[in-house]
Amino acid sequence: MKLNALPRTNVKVALDKIRAYELTANEQETALKTLYDSFEIRTTNAFNFDLLDRNKIYHLEQIKKVSINYRLRFLDLKYFKNKLPESAHQDIQQLETLHETHLSGFKIMAPSALFRLEKADDPLLFAPLGNDFYYLVHKWGNDLHPLRRLMMLPFKNIWNLLGLVLAISFVVTEIMPKNLFTKSPDASTYWMLLFFNFKAIASVVLFYGFALGKNFNPAIWNNKYNKA
Repeated sequence: MKLNALPRTNVKVALDKIRAYELTANEQETALKTLYDSFEIRTTNAFNFDLLDRNKIYHLEQIKKVSINYRLRFLDLKYFKNKLPESAHQDIQQLETLHETHLSGFKIMAPSALFRLEKADDPLLFAPLGNDFYYLVHKWGNDLHPLRRLMMLPFKNIWNLLGLVLAISFVVTEIMPKNLFTKSPDASTYWMLLFFNFKAIASVVLFYGFALGKNFNPAIWNNKYNKA
């Protein structure tokens, strides 16, 4: 199958899958009732709960899991380097008119690069509802690369990264001509060469990570300072 034939990843669909996997219909209804009951005492965005589209309500934990899986960030709108499209402003105005309120405290969920550069890779605009719930206001741009979750897997934790380094070390060791190092290569030669390759590749990865200020997905998904 050609890579360009694979469907691209829609972040909203990924969020919906996480929500459906975690909550049964009854549990979701209970969570929304808890949110509804808290509307009288909260101060974030005076939405009319009965007018909200429940399919656009997400909990912070669901946003966090998708952000970690796809190496996305969830930050205040002021850190976003791109301009909101006109369609996003229109959706905001429609919500403000419908709910007779002024919205604030917007958050953006997007790849790290969009908080440093002007790109358009599937940003999602959220407004806080309170109690760690967020309402999806607008989605625009391109969907994510179909293999992004797989490509970001090594950045999820140290064990995934070490596994990748070890796999690369095995491949490099397999293709290296052993007779360059000894006239009679044996099992001990192979393992020594594998260990050498592992140390060399791991050193390069560590140097790259420290030099560029990289960190693992759980540490950067809501970190406004890390360069990621």
